[in-house]
Amino acid sequence: MTEFVARPGDLPLVGSELAFDFTNTESGRASDHHLEHFRAPADVIVWARHAKVMTDRDRDKALAAISRDTALGKRLLTEARALRDLIHRMGAAVSNGKKPDADDLDELVAVHTRMLAHGKLVPFGEAFAWSWDPSDGLIEAVLGPVTLSALTVLTQQDLSRIKQCPGDHCGWLFFDTTKNKSRRWCEMEVCGNRAKQKGFAERRRKTGKTKRPEKPA
Repeated sequence: MTEFVARPGDLPLVGSELAFDFTNTESGRASDHHLEHFRAPADVIVWARHAKVMTDRDRDKALAAISRDTALGKRLLTEARALRDLIHRMGAAVSNGKKPDADDLDELVAVHTRMLAHGKLVPFGEAFAWSWDPSDGLIEAVLGPVTLSALTVLTQQDLSRIKQCPGDHCGWLFFDTTKNKSRRWCEMEVCGNRAKQKGFAERRRKTGKTKRPEKPA
């Protein structure tokens, strides 16, 4: 596969749900245009700050922690990629009108249960929300909000709004929030425009092939 530079700190957050933004740290799966943005443990931390999963202070502490404890960093990267693949499989299945695999659903519940063991309910407005402290479990603080997002989508949202971008070498997932469910692309400015340009070029090619040559005067 072609090598690319990871950019987890400035990836477009266009999934409309945290869980889908998380899966979109990889694209072009199983292709020569594969893009992997979780290439090192630090990439996961940088993305978590970018997605507002943690504060600047927690990010700095987390980066220092995985620098001191390389085994912790390796576990973070391994678990992050595994969770990302899990959520992507389920989201891709739903976007194609299929049910997620039962084993995948069980696995998501198991991971979420483990994450909740390190979470706390804290006041949030007039209600409460789940919160994770990196000092009480770094991996759980990063992945806990992601599993919560995935389960919330599956249990409380209109699943027909889960879509997968059909752009070349993309495959990003997103939750369509348009009124009439008309969104097709992860980003119209990127995949949408590429598809338009490709279609235009294809039409010109076909027109050129079918055009009859002019008769000599």
